[in-house]
Amino acid sequence: MSVLDSFRLDGKVAIVTGASAGLGVAIAKGLAEAGADVALGARRAEKLEPTRELVEGTGRRALCVATDIANREDCRTLVQRTRDELGRVDILVNNAGIGTAISALKDTPESFQSVVDVNVNGTFWMAQAAAEAMADGGAIVNISSIMAWLSVGMPQASYMASKAAIIGMTRDLAQQWTGRRRVRVNAIAPGIFRTEMTDHFFDVLEREQIPRVPAGRAGEPDELAAAVVFLASDAASYITGETLVVDGGRTIL
Repeated sequence: MSVLDSFRLDGKVAIVTGASAGLGVAIAKGLAEAGADVALGARRAEKLEPTRELVEGTGRRALCVATDIANREDCRTLVQRTRDELGRVDILVNNAGIGTAISALKDTPESFQSVVDVNVNGTFWMAQAAAEAMADGGAIVNISSIMAWLSVGMPQASYMASKAAIIGMTRDLAQQWTGRRRVRVNAIAPGIFRTEMTDHFFDVLEREQIPRVPAGRAGEPDELAAAVVFLASDAASYITGETLVVDGGRTIL
């Protein structure tokens, strides 16, 4: 296999959660362009159709499944339907996530727990279900954030805690599964990207954070998708338990 060939995902089947909007759409399209069939999960199943069209436009197969990853049974259903209808599971991208912007003194148990239920518990339930189904080994890519380390000046205690937890979880799952199950587990920590989640406060990021990015701009969704394809492919076959920061240099300052 040549170096370029090692980045291909031909014959592989991937699952992408949170595939109805934002970075999940770009990730699903990127995996398909690299050769993978893609199962698409999101709570808003009707909003998965445009992503399905993008995947199928590359000549690959797509499957849409309504999925709330905070519900363990939904996670298992998404994996089982992927196996039944696409034949196997080789790659999982744990992209689904939520955030709040509530002052720490005003946050409630219900609000804080809702973020943990999706971002931490949901990531784990999806990883657990996918790893069980990866009979021939595979790759899991968890989406964390540079906010695991770095505050951007907004009240984000639950979100930051959850994204830090994902990095710790990634390291432990890698040590459990890489040797025993041949399932590599890595994370990506995106920096500033304009998405549905960040759109309502992007003007603040543009004014206060982007001037601190050495690259001088926000990231493009395709740039994150390329990093996911790398970690999901054989090009990253000797990488596990790591967190790849994709932030234009924001965290080096």
